[in-house]
Amino acid sequence: MAIVGRYLKKHTEALVKDVGIEAACALTGKSKATLGRYYSDYDEHAERFMPVDAVAALEEAATFPHVTAALAELKGISLEFTETRSNDRSTGGVNSDVIALSQRFGMLMAEYHQSIADGVISATEAKRLLKETLALQKVLIDMKLHLEDEGA
Repeated sequence: MAIVGRYLKKHTEALVKDVGIEAACALTGKSKATLGRYYSDYDEHAERFMPVDAVAALEEAATFPHVTAALAELKGISLEFTETRSNDRSTGGVNSDVIALSQRFGMLMAEYHQSIADGVISATEAKRLLKETLALQKVLIDMKLHLEDEGA
């Protein structure tokens, strides 16, 4: 399977797990088995990817647009969130963002330190690092939006 295919399948899996498998089934009208095939890395499922309408339905319910972000990253594009999320832009401002950024970065470094202690980053450790990286990315996006609001 091509590297791009594996990358998209990993982000598809993250999307389904973000929403929850039962909720993902209800939102897409697909079975657990079908959803599993969309992110399976077995050769028999190498060419099987989640349809765009299913991705859109899941990303509407997810905390982060995993597949859309992956596609953007593959093309060298950065995304900008305009919808108010749990980190409401109307509260806090840049000072709160700097504090949150420091905290999230500290958590990422702690996770990295723990993961690299034995000299190898396992698949589970990589997933935890990815989760922390995505949380840090969300804080950076909020900070960017606050700075744009102040500059307007």
